[in-house]
Amino acid sequence: MTSKAFLMPCALAMLACALCWAQGKQRANKNVSPQALPEAPAGFDNKSNGVVDDPTHQADQVKFDEVESVADGLGPLYNAQSCRECHQNPTSGGGSQVTELRVGHLGPDHRFVNPDIPIAHGAAIITGRTLVNDRAICPSGAFPDTEIQERVPESETIRTTRISLSLLGDGFVEAIPDRTLVDLARNQCTSTRGKVCGLVVFVPIVEAPGQAGVGRFGWKNQHASLLSFSGDAYLNEMGITTQLFPDEVTKLCNTVAEPNDKPGPDGLADVDHFARFVRALMAPARDLTLAATPAARRGSDLFDKVGCAVCHVRTLTTAATGTRINGGTFTIPAALGGKTFHPYGDFLIHDVGTGDGIVVPTVEHYGRAARQMPRECSPENFEKTRNRVRTAPLWGVRLRARLMHDGISVTIPDAILRHGGEADQAAHGFRRLSSKDQEAIVEFLQSL
Repeated sequence: MTSKAFLMPCALAMLACALCWAQGKQRANKNVSPQALPEAPAGFDNKSNGVVDDPTHQADQVKFDEVESVADGLGPLYNAQSCRECHQNPTSGGGSQVTELRVGHLGPDHRFVNPDIPIAHGAAIITGRTLVNDRAICPSGAFPDTEIQERVPESETIRTTRISLSLLGDGFVEAIPDRTLVDLARNQCTSTRGKVCGLVVFVPIVEAPGQAGVGRFGWKNQHASLLSFSGDAYLNEMGITTQLFPDEVTKLCNTVAEPNDKPGPDGLADVDHFARFVRALMAPARDLTLAATPAARRGSDLFDKVGCAVCHVRTLTTAATGTRINGGTFTIPAALGGKTFHPYGDFLIHDVGTGDGIVVPTVEHYGRAARQMPRECSPENFEKTRNRVRTAPLWGVRLRARLMHDGISVTIPDAILRHGGEADQAAHGFRRLSSKDQEAIVEFLQSL
């Protein structure tokens, strides 16, 4: 089945350089410069950023860390048994070395086509997804003769892995106004004379049927809302159905009634706790000692000079406290509203020569919401996301041993030099530097 999905890339092109933002060109709130707004809290101490109190945050972390069982609804197809399994370094919510597998192929019209994955010796076909789950709950004692393990057919010639993303600081990312990202895209394309033009992607808000927002979560910017993102992961990575995503990928071996995830005495289901936990995570803290060294300070200047900061934007700000986002389903609290933070990313998607060839499948990522996509989510523009991936935010990059979307770059210079496409000029600028200057940029990045 051809992926139709409908991330509406408003290919509105992109980012003014980070220096312009630092000079106050960017506004999260009109007439308010980033310097006038308080800094978002950063750290790795498992404390709340203020969205909830610490005991509530710790209770939400218990839910996030909890290992799911078959009795809870795990599977039938799945990759992990807890959120923490993929998001844990250096603490719950961080990144990891865990990767997922995605596949597909091109049709006769050269457009991307989702795979058909046979399971149970061809008794059932998994459609509407590019994700191939690595694990299954049967054969088992209850189903000794039912084998549902997914395997990649030879027909699926586009194959890629994607590494797990860090969620630290994502509450602030969710609170970036859509307009900020749209303007960032337009200004970027203008300032680089069309050489660097990231894609703005409008996606459905699953909890607000008919509403769309600017995507910013996932390697393809497939979600704008942390609740949508959490529900997607709960189903597709762990096989747990929710009120947002009530349909199992397969009914084979399934014995737990849908939705698996039901509200508790507090009225919140586990997926609600996950979203609240992520919203309350602090931003990654910087190594201030290393950042203060002469080499790192020089590297910071060179980072801008060679053009890295065009996409790896230093500073962004959140919308004002009380702003309603996600189709009106979430109101930005004081802990997230009107804050300055430093992600070193633009939360746009780009073609930097490493794209995985995968177009985001709407059925997988939006469930029943894919049946009637918001008008902003154009299938014609959606195909443009195929060879683009989200700019990796560099905050916390020093805590990652595997880099880029697929995790196959293992040193910072390797990752930089692997950039091409829209980032070709920046990579060329790095390549022309002296060894000492290249080392300075690496030291700067190792302070992030």
